[in-house]
Amino acid sequence: MLVEKNKEYIVDIIDNGFEGEGIAKIDGFTVFIPNTIKGEKVKILIVKVLKSHAFGKVLETIKPSKYRKTSDCETYKRCGGCDLRHVEYQETLKMKQNAVQSLVNKTLKEKIEVQETVGMEKPLFYRNKAQYPVGLDKQKNPVIGVFANRTHEIIPIKECLIQNKESQEMAKFVLEFIRENKISVYDEKSRKGLVRHIVTKIGIKTNELMLVLVINGRKIPKEQELIKEVLEKFPNVKSIIKNINTKNTNVIMGKENINLFGNGYIKDVLGDYEFKISPLSFYQVNPIQAEKLYNIGVEAACISKDDIVFDLYCGIGTISLFMSKYAKKVYGIEIVENAVNDAKENAKTNKVDNTEFIAGDVEEVLDDLINNKKVIPDIIMVDPPRKGLDNKSIENILKVSPKKMVYISCNPATLVRDLSKLEEKYIIKMIKPVDMFPFSKHVECVTVLCLK
Repeated sequence: MLVEKNKEYIVDIIDNGFEGEGIAKIDGFTVFIPNTIKGEKVKILIVKVLKSHAFGKVLETIKPSKYRKTSDCETYKRCGGCDLRHVEYQETLKMKQNAVQSLVNKTLKEKIEVQETVGMEKPLFYRNKAQYPVGLDKQKNPVIGVFANRTHEIIPIKECLIQNKESQEMAKFVLEFIRENKISVYDEKSRKGLVRHIVTKIGIKTNELMLVLVINGRKIPKEQELIKEVLEKFPNVKSIIKNINTKNTNVIMGKENINLFGNGYIKDVLGDYEFKISPLSFYQVNPIQAEKLYNIGVEAACISKDDIVFDLYCGIGTISLFMSKYAKKVYGIEIVENAVNDAKENAKTNKVDNTEFIAGDVEEVLDDLINNKKVIPDIIMVDPPRKGLDNKSIENILKVSPKKMVYISCNPATLVRDLSKLEEKYIIKMIKPVDMFPFSKHVECVTVLCLK
């Protein structure tokens, strides 16, 4: 093999992959190199060699791209939260558009042109939810931060440029309380210690704060004192929750929540609607962009008052409610029961009476609605997890052949895979990327399909 591990090479970056990494060729052999930009010349060290490709790391940037910028974050290379902080923001939008276009060109018969990525005006401090692992540093002092990329080593963070400022301050305040009162923190190896995670949520429009303390036990020392101090320092806190997680697991939160203060939820406003957000419910982490995303999807669907709409993977009913004012009826399907309860509550709060939310596996519920209850949708909206749609759901969609389908995707690779299964029967009218996670490799897409 021509490319050898631990050997240095000088290469030209000929493209960027769909995870933001640079791509180079050494005698035709592909090498992926993080933190590089198309057009750069770099000296690299090969760190891993596989049969079809290799991975390298940058030793020196010989000719930098005009789009390269000095990173404004001390920890981004180790953290993995932002893969593209070394690139000018407007260029990251083009990179994401090109990455989706490249997947479309490789996979689909119809070579549709991917539209420009919808960016953010101020791509900073946009996340409304943070999950900070709690651990010990080398001096055995409690720290919070983020796990180093692909490890469970905690990198302490002074300031994160994508997390909401106030929720960061609240997490740091709780850490100080843990330190001062010598409260034990969880050790993954021994499975001993109390505090595992500090989780914060904020309503971007309402400014309501939620604090969740994930613990390996049931009682927090000086619990009442902590509640009192948090409320004094952060008057916008509407809910403080103790989440019990005593399992040996990578899952952050357990299933049991105990309210220490408030009703166990906060509210936020998205579009014309108010939503209740509980500790375990899914709510888009960037509501400013989510509103744009949903409006693009709903407008593109051209829903009429005669239309029955299925919203698959509906979460807490956000996009279902957005569609409800245009449709005859919206059926929302979601596997997480808590989310379905929240969706029903959200419909009630917003006085929406033409939605029905069903808890269950999308594959099974869709099958039951179509084949047993004979409810036939005119339009289907899907917003699946990263793994995309399962084959049974695609079969059922093709069987009932709704006149229109809107596919919201958080993973372009599984999106184009699924589109390739649908394009025999459907014309792909539009693929529009939306930058939900600025400076990260992730991109969300809205795709509209019309029956041929």
